[in-house]
Amino acid sequence: MRARRWRGAGELTAVIIRAVTPLLIGAAGLVALVAGGLILRTFGAAYRVGRLLATAPTVTIAEANAIAAAGRRAYVRIAGRIDADDEFEDADHRPLVLRRVRLETRQGRGWRPFEDHRQSVPFMVNEGLDSIAIDVDALDIGLIVVPRESIGRAADLPDRVPEGIAADTPVRARIEQVSSVEHAIVIGYPVAVARETTAAPPDSKRSGEGPGLAPAASVSAHMTAGRGRPLILTVLEPPEAMRILAGGDAGRTRLAAGLLGAGAILIVGALGWALVTAVLPAIVMLVPGTAGWVDTALAATAEPSVATGGDPRSNGQGPGLVGTPGLAIAGVVLIAVIAIAVTTIYVRLTASKQAAQPPADGRDRSDRSDRPGTGDRSRR
Repeated sequence: MRARRWRGAGELTAVIIRAVTPLLIGAAGLVALVAGGLILRTFGAAYRVGRLLATAPTVTIAEANAIAAAGRRAYVRIAGRIDADDEFEDADHRPLVLRRVRLETRQGRGWRPFEDHRQSVPFMVNEGLDSIAIDVDALDIGLIVVPRESIGRAADLPDRVPEGIAADTPVRARIEQVSSVEHAIVIGYPVAVARETTAAPPDSKRSGEGPGLAPAASVSAHMTAGRGRPLILTVLEPPEAMRILAGGDAGRTRLAAGLLGAGAILIVGALGWALVTAVLPAIVMLVPGTAGWVDTALAATAEPSVATGGDPRSNGQGPGLVGTPGLAIAGVVLIAVIAIAVTTIYVRLTASKQAAQPPADGRDRSDRSDRPGTGDRSRR
């Protein structure tokens, strides 16, 4: 869209109408927001868990028990020390309340589990004199700890790998465990439980098949999942938990954060620009001294003239759309295509390190882990 400004001595010059500029800036901001959101979606379920970890409101354990007693449904966050009456030990004699071992095979760029073994005992989280139980059976994707991993080949586990898996297929053992000597952050729904159900059956204390409630008789509520939201438990500080959820791919998270921030700034700037442009004529009427801030489009002469050669408001075309809206639309589409292409290329080039194929000898490239089923070592 263009207007012709009179400069004097018969000189005419074309200028772009400034009202179009905020629209283009806002469109660029919208494209940046969409690109940032698409990058975050590549993290899968971890993105949703991280968002809930960052946004869930924090309450005390006493307040969580009160919510459960009142029968309210609130997705809240608590923190406290893990405690249990009957822990079990791992190979290093550490007291544990939960240990999960998963065997997975490589499929494309991801891993598909084929065996999942859980060992747990009922436990609770304490804060001062207040306690609340944890629904162990509800812990799944919301368990955030530093995993131990060991990568090998399917030939290393011939008796445990399903049929049809090639002998050279990468296999990973992933171990997640929670100790009773750690502090934890738990996010979920506080739900009241009957007092008589708080004691776990003796035959289920180590099998992980009991109700998952703490054995203390004073516990009257537990944290659990519900309404499509997972139960989240982490023994890490939130920033470190976010890095675990991102799989160590800091480049992808920084790119997403940069695009989201840039998009928000561009959209706010465009709205502010449009608002100022809309109210500026009114300001000029009240304060004539500000007239220089507003561009004025004048005709070549004060006398009307007969339009020849098409619509004088356009670039010579006949009556119809004013200006060249097709060019503006094409520009916005081009910006979107470039942003999506650059984002896709960057994401593929900065894929998670877990997608790297292990060496041919079947050992972890960090040389700090053993074969699945023969042992593992911690990897941060």
